[in-house]
Amino acid sequence: MDKVSHSAAAAVGDIGDGASLAVGGFGLSGVPGTLIAALLARGTGGLHVVSNNCGVDGSGLGTLLAARRVTRVTGSYIGENKEFARQYLAGELEVELVPQGTLAERLRAGGCGIPAFFTPAGVGTQVAEGGLPRRYGADPELSPAKEIRDFGGLDHVLETAITTDFALVRAARGDRLGNLVFSRAARNFNPLAAMAGRITIAEVEELVEPGELDPDAVHLPGVFVQRVVPLTPAQAADKAIEKRTVRTRGPEAAARNRTVDA
Repeated sequence: MDKVSHSAAAAVGDIGDGASLAVGGFGLSGVPGTLIAALLARGTGGLHVVSNNCGVDGSGLGTLLAARRVTRVTGSYIGENKEFARQYLAGELEVELVPQGTLAERLRAGGCGIPAFFTPAGVGTQVAEGGLPRRYGADPELSPAKEIRDFGGLDHVLETAITTDFALVRAARGDRLGNLVFSRAARNFNPLAAMAGRITIAEVEELVEPGELDPDAVHLPGVFVQRVVPLTPAQAADKAIEKRTVRTRGPEAAARNRTVDA
């Protein structure tokens, strides 16, 4: 049951052209950058990516976009990636925009074997009524209308589950059996993406032996994970900051902090 792959290149070696990928991360937090870099180096193209966003220019999934390896994206947010927006508006990329909570639940449903569910999110908008551009151009492709049903006097829209050929995720700790622990904000879309993939590949910052993880601390059980890639110390420390902000702390702020600490 040892699921360890000793290189990212070997772990992604069977991801072929046209594959669908669920990819963890939110912005640049919890993004499986080493696996993405290995996939970029492999030259795989025609990918359908399912992720909250598609990285930023020059980082994360943004590197695959810039290399024209992605043909379709299912996600919630475009704004931080200028190349993503450019390709979408130029009709070069198909995009399915999904409300963020709905995307999370569609991934979770796929992992749980639930084919579809009803949600009030998106009712009364183009999400439910159709007409969102999936591809721009002279003959644009628009999203279809979805089934609406009344529950308790409120309209709900039918959303289908998402499953993918592969999933790429990043965890803080993992054991050889694939049990994973995520750190803070990295526990965002990573567990859900991992559940949706038929073959899930996890890069882990710290690899431990079976039994070292407290069962109550495991965020994702190994049944959902097929391959584990231990990162080098340099790879584990490579965590980009999407927006760095600093401010001057005046004497009033310092005094407030001393009061709180006391």
